[in-house]
Amino acid sequence: MCLFERVFSKKMPNFAPTIDFYVMLTKTTAIVLHNIKYGDSKMIVDMFTRAHGRMSFVVSIPKSSKSKLRKQFFQPLSMLSLEYDYRPKVQLQKIRNVALFHPYSSLPFDIDKLTVGMFISEFLYHSLYGEQANEPMFDYIYDSLQWFDGSPSPTANFHLVFMMRLSLFLGFYPNLDDYASGCVFDLRNGSFSSVAPLHSDYLLPEEASQMSLMMRMNYSTMHLFKFTRAQRNRLLDVIVQYYRLHIPGFPEMKSLDVLRNIYD
Repeated sequence: MCLFERVFSKKMPNFAPTIDFYVMLTKTTAIVLHNIKYGDSKMIVDMFTRAHGRMSFVVSIPKSSKSKLRKQFFQPLSMLSLEYDYRPKVQLQKIRNVALFHPYSSLPFDIDKLTVGMFISEFLYHSLYGEQANEPMFDYIYDSLQWFDGSPSPTANFHLVFMMRLSLFLGFYPNLDDYASGCVFDLRNGSFSSVAPLHSDYLLPEEASQMSLMMRMNYSTMHLFKFTRAQRNRLLDVIVQYYRLHIPGFPEMKSLDVLRNIYD
């Protein structure tokens, strides 16, 4: 829900142009992606907001314990209710009010879920770079994290399903229509083929069949698909490679090695 407020500057002499800009008082929900210390009492927080997509905020953290603004609000994957003055041409926005929108019940306290959460936050930080407002994608991420937090069932395949389903919203979800036994999977084109491409970015039939199997999983059925740790880690490597091929500048992920060592 947004309240629009137009702000006009005073007219300047002929040698200076008139400044005309918009300020939009915005109330929305947001998911924290990353934070970094900025000076002695501030931090820069990157978030994916439902109203405006990827945004950066400068946040002053009061030293008083009585303040309503808490540093803990801005931990990666925190779900927040935000109120801020949106200025389209300003790189660092300022928050008016903030509150936790959905406190997690298990993610911060379950070591396996926490490890996956650390990976997901880093993955989203790099995947959503420059993303504009996309409400369906925001809702998908929000609903997925809620499901993951509340799920008592085995979640070893969650990150695989999450990553591949996210590619649908980013515009490069693989085409499954042409899969048949013995096909290769072309990572550049995101499609199956009976003939190997001329480049080297493809999966041989055995791994292509596992890729096809994985892409048919969803959160409700993923516990039925049994992968060894080695198979799951190989699928993870393939998905990360797939993202690198489709998102320019996608970097090496620091949390990847830690994720490899959980779930048997």
